[in-house]
Amino acid sequence: MTEGRQDVGFDEISRTIALFPLGGALLLPRGQMPLNIFEPRYLDMVREAMNDTHLIGMVQPLDPTSTELEPEIYRTGCVGRIDAFKETSNGTFLITLTGLCRFQVIEELPMTQPWRRAVVSYTKYRRDMDAAATDGFKREALFDALRGYLDMQELDTDWESLEKITDESLISSLAMMCPFEASEKQALLEADTLARRGEILTMLMNFADSPFSGDEPPSMQ
Repeated sequence: MTEGRQDVGFDEISRTIALFPLGGALLLPRGQMPLNIFEPRYLDMVREAMNDTHLIGMVQPLDPTSTELEPEIYRTGCVGRIDAFKETSNGTFLITLTGLCRFQVIEELPMTQPWRRAVVSYTKYRRDMDAAATDGFKREALFDALRGYLDMQELDTDWESLEKITDESLISSLAMMCPFEASEKQALLEADTLARRGEILTMLMNFADSPFSGDEPPSMQ
């Protein structure tokens, strides 16, 4: 298993990256996303990334139900660095991406490999590389919304641990874990500030009806 990559500065992030369209998948700066890679073209994509920049750009399809091979995508995503890698006995890859910085897709490149690549700009989101400011974040309002959200789903969580984590970790972990609609995930991704992301997250929890599509809702740890 490979892990523990060194930090990357803003000017060191490649402006040409592989794109991984995945509906409902939200990666945020400093957030960590575990992925099980099994599709042949994305196995090849990860192999190349591991031999080069270790970077993959996570984006969402505009239509998460699309069966097109190359669906239309939102133009804002988040680039992640492969910080953990393991090949399983059946040939799939277990990787963990750590979010670095959001980006805007400037131009998709001709497909010379089976996966998509694009020239991107990080300029609008340069502040993502610094610790996020928490001015204006209403932490207690989010906790109140979370209590109602979990009660509705008959779930529980470790409140003592949640009380101890930073505002950014709290917001990012909940935003990435909760099974919101793709458009809602995108709104969380594109929020201008941490406080605004927290506000959107609070609103989504307060107005959620039945966010879980499966028979068994996931537990929140």
